[in-house]
Amino acid sequence: MNQVKELLFLHEFDTPCHLATLAQSVGIKVKVLKNVSDVILHSKRSDCFCLIPQKGMPQDSKGLPLVVARLIKELPIAIYQAERNKISEDSAVVLGVHGILYSDIGMDLLLTGIKRMLNGELWYDRKMMSQMLKGLVKNIKPEAQLGKNEESVAMWQMLTLREKTVIQLVSSGARNKEIAYRLCISEHTVKAHLSSIFRKTQSRNRVELLRWSNNYQGQLMA
Repeated sequence: MNQVKELLFLHEFDTPCHLATLAQSVGIKVKVLKNVSDVILHSKRSDCFCLIPQKGMPQDSKGLPLVVARLIKELPIAIYQAERNKISEDSAVVLGVHGILYSDIGMDLLLTGIKRMLNGELWYDRKMMSQMLKGLVKNIKPEAQLGKNEESVAMWQMLTLREKTVIQLVSSGARNKEIAYRLCISEHTVKAHLSSIFRKTQSRNRVELLRWSNNYQGQLMA
């Protein structure tokens, strides 16, 4: 993901967008937009990240705002003002949503989630991610694995030992700060490793890397 320079909030209400004010208070450049057409206009830029509210928006059967599917191919999307047990996190991951911010969490955690996502991380419950990855592995078709095995072997061989370790930590649900602590390196170095890993595995983000890892890593290490 390109470096984010502006955080967009879709907020169709006349009341202030408190989360936008909170983000702005810590130095994040924000813009509050009142309609989807304005978001689409800003999506032409490659340095924006957009937060879409669940509250008050038309939703699909999974609790995902309908506009997310419309915008997800245009720019990075996350969902805020979400209600627990009224939104499908695994459906959001599959769609490509970078994270979900629930309305019942504190300001510190909201800011942490925003900062992590702006740094290219996903913001989801770790237990849910682990369960989802297990499901993806279980449903992999053997013929699909075999068709790409040769290419995957080449990708695996290009990775350094440290990069393979980083992939294993990412697969366990570890975020950048935790990876840095575990490997006794800086978060900047973790980001550099991830950039190299994304390039070598032809992954655009953590979701695609996790899919690649769980599709092929087991057979490559066997």
